[in-house]
Amino acid sequence: MTIKIGDRIPEATLTIMGEVGPRNVSTEALFQGRRLVLFGLPGAFTPTCSARHLPGYLDEADAIRAKGVDAILCLAVNDAFVMDAWGKQQNVGDKILMVADGNGDFTRAVGLELDMTARGFGWRSQRYGMVVEDGVVRALNIEKPGELEVSDARSILNLL
Repeated sequence: MTIKIGDRIPEATLTIMGEVGPRNVSTEALFQGRRLVLFGLPGAFTPTCSARHLPGYLDEADAIRAKGVDAILCLAVNDAFVMDAWGKQQNVGDKILMVADGNGDFTRAVGLELDMTARGFGWRSQRYGMVVEDGVVRALNIEKPGELEVSDARSILNLL
């Protein structure tokens, strides 16, 4: 079942790259007491994700934060090393937190998995954007497969 507005973010463990390597973080620790924008995408280094989705959030990061957002999170079903390398290649710095859902546990828990096995990519995340306040989903835009029209940074900025 797909998560919806008003639902709490489920408990899961995600991974971020720390100063000395990958570090696990619970969704509770990550989301509790904060207003966050989370955008999920099929994968690091993929064409639309690299050329439009992530760069759009970089371009709008200051405007998003100016709306009272504590952090912007980019999530993909990739490992922390890949997410870290992609973040460095895209020059995200401290504007966007690159979050790895390596096994897809969080993605399945929110019901936003995408079967790309026919293309050799395995199970990935659908493309989406959400606003989360203190662990509760306040806005959620899920893309139709192959599109980037409602989960882009401008669309999410307009929801804040």
